[in-house]
Amino acid sequence: MNPVKKTARFAGLLYFIWVLTGIYGFFYISSQTIVMGDATATANKILANEFLFRTGTINDIISNTIWMFIALVLYRLFRQVNERQAKLLVAFVIVQIPAVFFIEALNITSLMIFKGEILKTFELSQRQDLAMLLLKISDHATIVLETFWGLWLLPFGQLIYKSKFIPRMLAVFLILNGIAYIIHSFTILLFPEYQSIVRQVATPFWILGEILIMLWLLIKGVKVQRVEVY
Repeated sequence: MNPVKKTARFAGLLYFIWVLTGIYGFFYISSQTIVMGDATATANKILANEFLFRTGTINDIISNTIWMFIALVLYRLFRQVNERQAKLLVAFVIVQIPAVFFIEALNITSLMIFKGEILKTFELSQRQDLAMLLLKISDHATIVLETFWGLWLLPFGQLIYKSKFIPRMLAVFLILNGIAYIIHSFTILLFPEYQSIVRQVATPFWILGEILIMLWLLIKGVKVQRVEVY
């Protein structure tokens, strides 16, 4: 197989694994450990599923490590198209990594509080409220990071559009996907009462953007006669 197509398909494979880690973290673990608005119920679910909750931290670390490698592989693939935009793509990913580690530290600390391993002089209800506060901080930090989930897709889409070795329609979908992330993040921060409406509108763009480019890279790769990777 041509090295360029290998690079594209390797990016697609990493993307596929990354999507699986996202599904596991955002949908499965959250549904098994968090009860919105109820500190006691959340504490009971987390304690009953402590190992699962801990796997969420490992999952997020692995997920973001994979994401970093995706950005580096894409940089290798697209740097001859526009090196400045390729570097911008990598920067929008790398800048998020320290924040993710901080978020996971908050999550583990909340677990320790729920278990009574720290703040032992506090009443049970006080510990639960404080642990929920840390989880809320974690959630809101993730909402802020969602802006960057959108920002990295903008240079990614522009690179695809300029490259001509991947269909330009995928670039359009990817840019719309990025804009949808940014709008959704800003809506939660500014007008939280409208977040469900915005999420419904944004969901099709999230599917058409990253899912399609992931499948295209994984299955089709690139038109090798139009690009070289050094």
